[in-house]
Amino acid sequence: MSTPEDPAKATARSPFAGCAIFICVGLMMIFLIVVSIVTFYRQYHAIAKFTDDQPVPVAITSTEGREAELNQLAERLETFRQNLVDDKDSTLALSADDLNTALAVYEPLKDFRGTLRVEEIGEKNLRIAVSFPLNGKPRLTREGESGIITTDRRYLNGTLIAQPELFEGEMVLQISDIQVPGKTVAKEFIERMSPHRITERYKDDPVIGASMKKLTGVEISGGKLVLRRKGGEKIVTTITDKQVDAASGRLFRFLGVAASIFLIFVAGVLFLGLRKKRSDA
Repeated sequence: MSTPEDPAKATARSPFAGCAIFICVGLMMIFLIVVSIVTFYRQYHAIAKFTDDQPVPVAITSTEGREAELNQLAERLETFRQNLVDDKDSTLALSADDLNTALAVYEPLKDFRGTLRVEEIGEKNLRIAVSFPLNGKPRLTREGESGIITTDRRYLNGTLIAQPELFEGEMVLQISDIQVPGKTVAKEFIERMSPHRITERYKDDPVIGASMKKLTGVEISGGKLVLRRKGGEKIVTTITDKQVDAASGRLFRFLGVAASIFLIFVAGVLFLGLRKKRSDA
């Protein structure tokens, strides 16, 4: 004859505690998803305050009637490139007009036309007029649009205040400020955009990429952008691991807070479960 089951053992086998963990995990996932969506839309609204829904085309330098100047620039660039190939010490100083003319003439640089122009080379910084496209807030596609979800582009129409540096075989821009007429650009956006890897697309280019890898220094001097190769010179950069890891650090802090909330929630549920077991015993 079977004996009545011990109420304490029945309670011990209660699925409440195990289910509570899965419930907590599910709630935590929902919490993270909701927070991510809210954070994204907050960022979008912040970016919308200093961007526009239409680009403002940047002037392209005219090359009409400048054959002699174009030939001289081409000769200087080719001489510098050949010196880099031969591992010879060499220096190339480019004015704002040289840079803008190169953007207007050379096919590999065509993507920058109408979106970027060097306005001025100062004592320490470049002033660069830009009209950069940015991804906007996601939305459902309308009639005539492909796919299910798309975005409306936003445009950063303003001026970058930046200093050039070399970093891992490419030239980057350390951005200290972004100026948009009548608007204030969020500091967090500037920090997130810098360093701007403006020449990343050319790292594997057989001409531009190969030349960048040979450079040992880049600086602003005498109102010009100076590129150089000097034997024995070590590349100096102010880009630190701390700067590169800044965004990751913010992510880990967020995950730490979320994990703490999760653990507190789990502890609370288990505590209530144990109290219920004691009261039922």
